[in-house]
Amino acid sequence: MESKTEGKEKFFIVTRGKARKGFARGCIGRVEAEMQKGELMGLLYGGGSSGGNPKSGGMVKMEDTYPLTCHQAQLLLFVSPSSKRLELLCNPQLFLAICVLSQDDLVVVKHKKGHQPGLVRNLMLIGKKENQGDLLMLGFEVEFVQDSNQTVSSKKPAPLPLFSAADIVQVVPAYSVGLGPRWKDSHSEGLNRKAVSRINSMPNMGSRGRQVRDVDESVTPPESLSHHTFDVGSLVEVTSNTGITVYGVIQWMGVLSENKNDWAGIELDYEVNNCSDGTYGGQRYFTCKGGRALFLPLTKCSPDGRFLCPRSEKETLKVTNILPVTPLEETDENVPPIPESEALSLLVGKMKGIQGHYNSCYLDATLFSLFSSSMTLDSVCHKPADTEQSISRSLRKDIVNCLRRQGFVPAESVMNFRKQLGCDTFVTEEKDPEEFITILLQRVLCMEPLLKLRLNNDTSQDAYTFQIILDKEQVTQTPTVQQLLDTSFLSCGLKFEEIPSCLMVQMPRFGKKYKMFPHIIPSTELDITDLLYNSPRECFLCGRLAEYECPQCLQDRKLQPGRVKQYCTTCKTQVHTHPCRKGHCPRALAVPAEVPADAPLPRHMMQLFAVLCIHTSHYVSFVKYGLGPRSWLFFDSMADRCGDDHSGYNIPEIRACPEVGDFLSQSEEELVWADPSQAGELVRRLLCDSYMCLYQSASMALYR
Repeated sequence: MESKTEGKEKFFIVTRGKARKGFARGCIGRVEAEMQKGELMGLLYGGGSSGGNPKSGGMVKMEDTYPLTCHQAQLLLFVSPSSKRLELLCNPQLFLAICVLSQDDLVVVKHKKGHQPGLVRNLMLIGKKENQGDLLMLGFEVEFVQDSNQTVSSKKPAPLPLFSAADIVQVVPAYSVGLGPRWKDSHSEGLNRKAVSRINSMPNMGSRGRQVRDVDESVTPPESLSHHTFDVGSLVEVTSNTGITVYGVIQWMGVLSENKNDWAGIELDYEVNNCSDGTYGGQRYFTCKGGRALFLPLTKCSPDGRFLCPRSEKETLKVTNILPVTPLEETDENVPPIPESEALSLLVGKMKGIQGHYNSCYLDATLFSLFSSSMTLDSVCHKPADTEQSISRSLRKDIVNCLRRQGFVPAESVMNFRKQLGCDTFVTEEKDPEEFITILLQRVLCMEPLLKLRLNNDTSQDAYTFQIILDKEQVTQTPTVQQLLDTSFLSCGLKFEEIPSCLMVQMPRFGKKYKMFPHIIPSTELDITDLLYNSPRECFLCGRLAEYECPQCLQDRKLQPGRVKQYCTTCKTQVHTHPCRKGHCPRALAVPAEVPADAPLPRHMMQLFAVLCIHTSHYVSFVKYGLGPRSWLFFDSMADRCGDDHSGYNIPEIRACPEVGDFLSQSEEELVWADPSQAGELVRRLLCDSYMCLYQSASMALYR
């Protein structure tokens, strides 16, 4: 057990999991100790007038919490009910801006039945600190703007209304006069306790630098919003004809000397190429950081869709399209998989990966597994423009490129892709990954089958995925994928006619409930040397060129059960003189004549790059994002939800899970004796819920 560091208190909010000992979703707690099993011992803060008094706490899983600074905890503690705290955290950009508010910043707050602009005047400490462990809540005193010129009334003001962080819907930090708010509490009016400056209290949200070229006059706002009235301080978005959107705040409006129409100067959320620091044509119109000022006609602006109240499915999906910063003129280029060095910073966190919507988890998990870090299907996805179909172009531009560039694909892009699959059921109903994969590879990418199989050395058959078929008694209680594949091939009399570039193996389970094995261990490497047709193989015992194969020896407990057995003529005779093996029927192998009997034979290996899992009809995926043994990610397209079923949206999440790599990197002997029930939550999920394991061959990759 590790105690918290003296003088550095840590706080958290419970984001998910079942309530136990008072810790429910949305509760704020203070870390007392970090336990070795990935749990936190903490004290729970309540709400209301006694919100700052810690109650008796308990244990909570670390993975069910989100870390907070003291300042964040104080702000969220004043938010009620607790569900609103989680909704606020789902909008990290807005919460970041709220955390750094200063005096005279312009905000828009919820007031009565509408929204009201106002100026932040004070940051209020709420409550009374009676004990050392008490945590005072924080709220904002806001003075409403009186007219369109954003001037404040000269009359003697009444007591200013108090708002929580959840009451603030927009922040426009462009009106600071350089003074920190006065700190007061509710018991001593006007007491100047402490000056507050802009301190970024948000944790690193995992963004990385981007390049966005000029947004020219070809951008077009949505028709329904094209006549919206804007002012300086309005939050807007600008969308190009290619569908790429950038966001910012209007800092200047007027007529440029060379134009007669109204133009806007926008301060963008991120630095982009070919943008200025507030100058245009050699003249300064406002001041901001370099590379963030964009000038364009006012008619090209639309209200920021991230803060619109959703009223329909389309609007709901629009709200989720947050933080897109894809280069505007590079969407047609082929984007390589995310490098291992950038994967964690780009992908890990909430609102990362592919956003789920309306029974799409099977599709989300499959696409993320195939395209986030693997290049095995890249050359097929990247076809010449003159031969590319619209649906494959949609897959490449709106999903693959978007995922690899910015780490997030909104549900709207996925829904547009689903509508092009040629069947209405792909838009509304649950599907199995293998059904979607067949449609994706056959119809969308127009690929030849990935697998070419030889049945009983006679007939050939093609497939896109392979289903494990065997009897439960043929393997151990906790088999590896290598054992399952070897046993299934020998039992069915199958061989690979050629080394596949990508092998997707379905585990032996039927429907969504029945599993043949309680746990299956995904092999990090598959050795398919002994599963290749008409390929030279070495004798299981002496290592010379094999001439016979014996299916009955597969499960012989004296001959390393679970491994394919092939022998040279001498070893075949010796092994089958044993009384227990006299009834075996070894089969002759087709041996290439040009291979010397004592020549060293290469092994043909395939590497695991993803695992699809299912539990209670919900698909998630584990993806290996690099060569490092601990480079594993866990992806859930519907990890959480903001709002209700009608007006809310799903929150995808990606978590780093190096513990998965630690478990799978154990030796075969260690894995045999490992107890999956004692592993961590994600490792257990991988072993218990595995549905399909995806392997790739480096030597046969389609992409060079």
